[in-house]
Amino acid sequence: MSTTTRAPGANTRGRTRFAQAVGIVAQREIMTQLRSKAFIISTIITLALVFGAVLFSSIGPQLFDEDTDVATTSELAPTLEQLDGIAVVPADSADAVRDAVRDGSVDAGVVAGEGPSGLVVIGDREAPSSLLQLLSITPDLELLDPNAPDPMLTYFIGLAFGLVFFMSAMTFGQTIANSVVEEKASRIVEIMLATVPARAILAGKVIGNSILAFGQILLIAAVVLLGGAITGSQLLLDGLGMPIVWFVVLFTVGFIMLAALYAAAAALVSRAEDLGSATSPLIMLIMIPYFLVIIFNNNPLALQIMSYVPFSSPVAEPMRVYLGTMEWWEPFLSLAILVVSTILVIVFAAKVYERSLLKTGSAVKWKDALKA
Repeated sequence: MSTTTRAPGANTRGRTRFAQAVGIVAQREIMTQLRSKAFIISTIITLALVFGAVLFSSIGPQLFDEDTDVATTSELAPTLEQLDGIAVVPADSADAVRDAVRDGSVDAGVVAGEGPSGLVVIGDREAPSSLLQLLSITPDLELLDPNAPDPMLTYFIGLAFGLVFFMSAMTFGQTIANSVVEEKASRIVEIMLATVPARAILAGKVIGNSILAFGQILLIAAVVLLGGAITGSQLLLDGLGMPIVWFVVLFTVGFIMLAALYAAAAALVSRAEDLGSATSPLIMLIMIPYFLVIIFNNNPLALQIMSYVPFSSPVAEPMRVYLGTMEWWEPFLSLAILVVSTILVIVFAAKVYERSLLKTGSAVKWKDALKA
């Protein structure tokens, strides 16, 4: 009875050839995108928009924060000059103040009055609300939680995290899907499978596009922090530093999961016309967390639940880090759940991809691909 024995180095050589095949496919995916003018131009535009938004968030309010020109008489001028946001224009009399307001040379006027305040504010066709607020008596304010994040700022930060995740996942996920369908339609994949295992092709596509997505996210994060350094924004330098780090880490792992699913979904169809219906469930998995984080950006319980759901944790957990509503170990638990989920999804996607890649004609259903 004869037995077949494997050479001691056979497994090592097999793994080496597999790794080399993955590297070749990944390099091809990366170089294809880097040679694309559309990809380069869109990346530059995105970075420019992000940088401009960071600068405008710090400098913009100062550009529009102009002093209000107020005409007043000589006896009231010293009092008004003590108020910030007012440029006092002296006038000889109350009638002269009214004339200045009427002809538009000043924004408003202030003259002596007989009411409780002793002042009368003069406007032309509408009440000068900013001046009225400056002259109003404001009661003392006591904040029980003075360090609580601004709700409007929290909303925009959640919107930014969600938008970056949504756009990057959609862009590179669709790139993977188009690549798979084009290779099936042109039958190039049949030539590739003669020398390269299907799982190596899948791994190369996922790794190549994940590197591109990771690089783009790193560039966006660097631009945000650079803008914060230029403008001296303590929010961007201190408050958003750690949330951005966690977003980059969680996004990278989460994108690998989505990339594998996009490749598997694209392998189910043979025509570009069918790609939309095949990937629509994945689009929903990306869109739902995007909208939920925006809606519940200031809801600690909702964010806590979403931080443990693999498809929403890349956005929800960084928001919790920013808000300071989590324990120190919770981001690591969220990452662990995401890593385990990604591994399981990769195994599932690899089976679907392998068993559907050579099937042409009508679209293959997910369950049929698993049974094949």
